[in-house]
Amino acid sequence: MITVTFINRYYRPDHSATAQILTDLAEHLAAGMQVRIVTSRQSYSDSKLQLPPTETLSNVHIVRLWGSRFGRDRLAGRACDYLSFYVSCFFYLLFALRRGEVVVAKTDPPLISIIAELAAKARGATLINWLQDLFPEVAQAIGIRGIPPLVFRALTKWRDRALRMAFANVAIGERMATRLRVAECSPQKIHVIPNWVIQRDIRPLAPALNPLRNDWQLQSKFIIGYSGNLGRAHDYRTMFEAAVILEHKTEIAFVFIGDGAGMQELKLLVTARGLRNVYFKPYQPIDKLAFSLTLPDLHLATLEPALEGLIVPSKLYGILAAGRPTLFIGAVDGEIGELLRANNCGYAVAPGDSITLANHIQRLSLAPDELELLGNAAERAHRTQFRAEVAIAHWQQLIESAGRTNVLRGEASC
Repeated sequence: MITVTFINRYYRPDHSATAQILTDLAEHLAAGMQVRIVTSRQSYSDSKLQLPPTETLSNVHIVRLWGSRFGRDRLAGRACDYLSFYVSCFFYLLFALRRGEVVVAKTDPPLISIIAELAAKARGATLINWLQDLFPEVAQAIGIRGIPPLVFRALTKWRDRALRMAFANVAIGERMATRLRVAECSPQKIHVIPNWVIQRDIRPLAPALNPLRNDWQLQSKFIIGYSGNLGRAHDYRTMFEAAVILEHKTEIAFVFIGDGAGMQELKLLVTARGLRNVYFKPYQPIDKLAFSLTLPDLHLATLEPALEGLIVPSKLYGILAAGRPTLFIGAVDGEIGELLRANNCGYAVAPGDSITLANHIQRLSLAPDELELLGNAAERAHRTQFRAEVAIAHWQQLIESAGRTNVLRGEASC
């Protein structure tokens, strides 16, 4: 039986996107493989949360490593958390891995693939990199200071070596796969497997049937929604300025569900301006995700253009499943912009173009037929291109192929 170890700093019961997708995949694979999760004891939103060092959930064995608990608020503290996880993870893998096992390294913390490659090579395991983003390029693109050019080049060199030495590298978008080719990663080792929405019951729901509209007293509103993390990779100012332009339209409401550094800064701007058309709600439980994603008539998504090919907003797949159109703020000719145009399920606007964003919102609030067409196209795109079952089947085939390669290598060495 194949044994596969996944590495990611967050796992169930954490609500972060990487944790939820990993949980979904791990629990599916556990029906026919031995699955182990190497993770931290932290929660994405609460670094002080005490999670047990080990437990087994749905046949998945979870090992939560010791690490510092400074949290995500300050970069220095986050760096300490990363460093302590690197050390704990490396020594645990050296102790726990066995020859022939498969290791799948996600990219939280950044550059964990370097640690995973060293440990896998030492123990005779096979490495697969699951790239949710590309560091150190992301750090450079969002303007994180304090990384000298020499260090940046060294980190990139070590990361690229981990990519070349791996059995496979999984990108979550075509633009990211192109970046990997530029890094001289063998095309045969590059696989594009998009992320997915974990809740299979997310499907289009008429506004009148959504209980959150009553619970949050939004029954008569045309709702513009943002769901998930709003961080340094995202443009919240264009959203804020559009809300300012539309503040006199009392029938239009902006609802932000989630958290992040950008969300906190947006709250300050909204409070200072005294906007009454913007609402903030915390992350919703997974069992309410089907309602929170179908609450908006129209969703917002965003990614700074400098991050094209380095990150893909995974929230898009939930929006598509919910049958809602998307207004994307980012590179108009980027991956998400092209996806929306190709599937006729939304529009892309450039960062800073709050007037065009506001015009789209106002026009669609008065055009129910167009809104319905866009929403139907979104659901169709999800059903035909981005179903979870397709991505999970691709993952299972890839891990099984890695496991078979290990068996053949072992037989050849006998």
